[in-house]
Amino acid sequence: MLNLLPRETRTFRAVHALDLPTDWQAPDDVIWIELISPERHEEAVIESALRLDLPSSREMAQIEPSSRLYIEGGATFMTASLLSRSEEEHPVLTPVTFVLTNGRLITLRYEPLRAFSAFSQRLSGPDYAEAAGADLFLDLLDAVIERLAEVLERGSARVQASSNAIFDRPRGAAFEPLLTSLARTQSLAALARTSLASLARLASFAALAPEIAGKPTAQAHLVSVQQDIQSLTEHAAAQSAHISFLLDAALGLINIEQNVSIKTFSVFTVLLMPPTLIGAIYGMNFEVMPELSWPWGYPLALGLMVVSGVAPLLWFRHKGWF
Repeated sequence: MLNLLPRETRTFRAVHALDLPTDWQAPDDVIWIELISPERHEEAVIESALRLDLPSSREMAQIEPSSRLYIEGGATFMTASLLSRSEEEHPVLTPVTFVLTNGRLITLRYEPLRAFSAFSQRLSGPDYAEAAGADLFLDLLDAVIERLAEVLERGSARVQASSNAIFDRPRGAAFEPLLTSLARTQSLAALARTSLASLARLASFAALAPEIAGKPTAQAHLVSVQQDIQSLTEHAAAQSAHISFLLDAALGLINIEQNVSIKTFSVFTVLLMPPTLIGAIYGMNFEVMPELSWPWGYPLALGLMVVSGVAPLLWFRHKGWF
């Protein structure tokens, strides 16, 4: 899929690469070219029109800085790992490439990103009447960071709800749903931190781009972006620490409840041991057993069984074991 954003209309226009001539040139008024899961022939059209060598999906997935952040032919190539499908059961990190060249912004991605969709809907405002590719790039980074902030805020709300559920739960309630929720929130927070780390590297390298290095307002904007990234990174770290504490607390409560159960079984085992011993002695068939002629022998044996069972019970209650 190929989207073009002209400066005048500031509204995306979908273009099918198959309908473009082989010698197609991007109009001068186009300031943003967005490629979404492009076919190879679509990339070839853009590369030919802009005289660029766009990275392949395999190259975008590499983690080496030299493969993700570089300047080539006067164009600045920057690839970051962004969080996608955050509201689904299995969120993922997807590489997204930003290219600044000749006042244009080219983006290349293979997953749906809500930050991009939300930002494209705001482009019709007067603030973008004279915007260049670098301005769109920085504002798009703001939208991405804003989206990550929303994800972390939702995660914080879920963590607080789990915290209340753990410490206010009735005794005997199941822990499994709480642990599952915390584990998923922790996984999402870890992906968000990885994305923020990738964005931090990208923002540092973006300062070298000619479209930003020679523009004081863009440099100031980039500093603000870096500060936001740092703030969210600290927030994500605090959230991860809180989740780790809750997981440890939940596991501790589970161990306590298991110990109580084991202690209860141990108490009953000890309670039954003396009666069992006495019953075993008096159940033996000896040839000479004086107690057989005692008139009160049987009641005495029953009484000993009761005393031997009640005495440990009172001792355990005195110790506060149950």
